[in-house]
Amino acid sequence: MRFTVSDEVFEMLPGVCFGVVVARDVDNTVPRPAIVDFLRQMESAVREKFQGVSVKEHPAIACYREAFKRLGMNPNKFPSSVEALVSRVVKGGQLPDINGVVNLVNALSLKYLLPMGAHDLDSQEGDLEVRFTRTAEPFVPFGGAPEMVPPGELVYADRREVRTRRWIWRQSERGKVTAESRNIFMPVDGFVDANREAVLAARDELALLLERFFRCRVGVYYLDAGCRTVEIS
Repeated sequence: MRFTVSDEVFEMLPGVCFGVVVARDVDNTVPRPAIVDFLRQMESAVREKFQGVSVKEHPAIACYREAFKRLGMNPNKFPSSVEALVSRVVKGGQLPDINGVVNLVNALSLKYLLPMGAHDLDSQEGDLEVRFTRTAEPFVPFGGAPEMVPPGELVYADRREVRTRRWIWRQSERGKVTAESRNIFMPVDGFVDANREAVLAARDELALLLERFFRCRVGVYYLDAGCRTVEIS
């Protein structure tokens, strides 16, 4: 399988970069209280960090809002996943205990203030790509009915359908990670000139903790304008 970021993405967002972790042979069925504890710790740390601070204006969030505007997307209507996650926590909400992998990804997203996703690879068809939609393309939102994504929207997509709408806004029902997921693709999206070091640190810590908690096989990758395609073994 290949993971590719299309040339057109770099024309619009020249400094965009992607850390990637792929975990294989994961046992995600077992409750892992230590990961839930880690998630709660990161929630507390975020609430403390954002006391008296506007989430929208924080530099870690603002860079994604600016990118959304450049892409013609209203970040107030369609906040990035990390902005939505942080906003929920700052308002006092507690993130749900979903499963070990998702809890871990959410905890690290809060720790590093980065959008981080998780996609079930076994539900995927063909290669995965970050690109603009070319025609009306299908997407199934969480718990919703299928819809068509209009041409020209930045998405994660495989050969069959859109996996994430509006770049890092909302993932597909068909690609969600469940307790039964065994092979999982996890991207970390950022910018070379804003948070590249955080992207790499989040990628590496995610890989380390996956190995520690799940005893699974892990691969790490990195893409930017100088490396736009990787082969996922």
